[in-house]
Amino acid sequence: MLMRRTLGIAAVLAAATIGAAGCGGSSSDDGAGGGPVTITLWHGQNQSAAKVINKLVADFNKTHPDVKVDSQVGSLADSLLQKTTAALAGGKYPDIVYTFGPNVANLARSPKALDMTATVKGAGWNWDDFFPPAREAVTIDGRVRAIPALIDSLAVVYNKKLFAQAGLRTPKAGWTWDEYRADAKALTDKAKGRFGTGWPGVGDEDTTWRLWPLVWSAGGNVLSADGKSAGYGGASGQQAFAQVQAMAQDDKSVYVDKTVGSDQTYRVFTSGRLGMIPTGPWELPVISASAVDYDVAPMPTFGGAPVTISGPDTWMVFKNSDARAKASTEFLKWLTAPEQDAVWDIDAGSLPLRHSSAEQPVWKAHVAKLTGLPAFVDALDSARVRPVIEAYPKLSEAVGQAVAGVLLGQQSAGDAQKRAVDGGNKALSGS
Repeated sequence: MLMRRTLGIAAVLAAATIGAAGCGGSSSDDGAGGGPVTITLWHGQNQSAAKVINKLVADFNKTHPDVKVDSQVGSLADSLLQKTTAALAGGKYPDIVYTFGPNVANLARSPKALDMTATVKGAGWNWDDFFPPAREAVTIDGRVRAIPALIDSLAVVYNKKLFAQAGLRTPKAGWTWDEYRADAKALTDKAKGRFGTGWPGVGDEDTTWRLWPLVWSAGGNVLSADGKSAGYGGASGQQAFAQVQAMAQDDKSVYVDKTVGSDQTYRVFTSGRLGMIPTGPWELPVISASAVDYDVAPMPTFGGAPVTISGPDTWMVFKNSDARAKASTEFLKWLTAPEQDAVWDIDAGSLPLRHSSAEQPVWKAHVAKLTGLPAFVDALDSARVRPVIEAYPKLSEAVGQAVAGVLLGQQSAGDAQKRAVDGGNKALSGS
């Protein structure tokens, strides 16, 4: 999830080094001599999210004298995969690492990655209380390989004033992609520098993951039934890519953002020059602080049941010793409990990981102040996730580049679909 919030700021800490303290095993770390078991957390967060995780860690350390959590950035989240892989290869690695959902399958190959299946079935975890996408994003072949850290969903944030000026009805649950296209075209006014909608055009996962709700809604999938080939090679992929072409090339109603992280898109929206944009809850605080009178609608469909995507991020545990592994799971059990989870979600720009987190007074107070937030939470019970497979990052790259080609007018929908399917199949074959 947080790829969209952290990409583009990695340079801030690009020179950060991986501290050795707490990364390797030692007798003192394991609580020998009566001291606490010390574990290292690489949280990968920036600014307000870093402040809240450090505050929560401090609270845990005060109330759990037998465990000491050493909270470190490690590197910003979009660079943590490389840092973690290098640390594992070097033999000095942290106990807990913040990991993007698409990277879990690759890191789970390490013999040091803890299998959490038995852990989450233990007392006090209440595993079924986590929203389905959070559980699915950490499960590989029926085994739980990480603990949910953050969760989001896509919904459409729209400018109420622009809809009214164009004489359009505001979007409601059950609206279709045909209606979305028509609205985007009606909202576009080139003379005023105004676009109906937007789509990231870099060609990375930020570009890719917005296509999957269209594919799913059209009856397709990311993978075939046997998981050996791309699942968007037939009519579903044709319909999804044709929708992108219709809006971007035929109607010219799409603002294509070629900046990493799509920051420019949201500047255009908050300046009142963008009618609507599929996005996540992390953007609501900025949009709410602007002068735009906005609201949020569910993602459109091709006529079937509503479907959106959720992109959960995770905490992965790596075993340095039995004592440190036990302490790590104790900390994560505390951190993801509803009382702490609700606090973390608010400042991290996330949604509640659990149904019970959404019932916490602090979360309800947050919802009351932020227009549209319930629409993102409501979507979680029916949201789908990307497949947790090793080949997904390469498959995503192929799809993202193909979608970008359509957005930029460089490829037809048919050619782009073929490119995406060929690239996806190549990734899945391991070639």
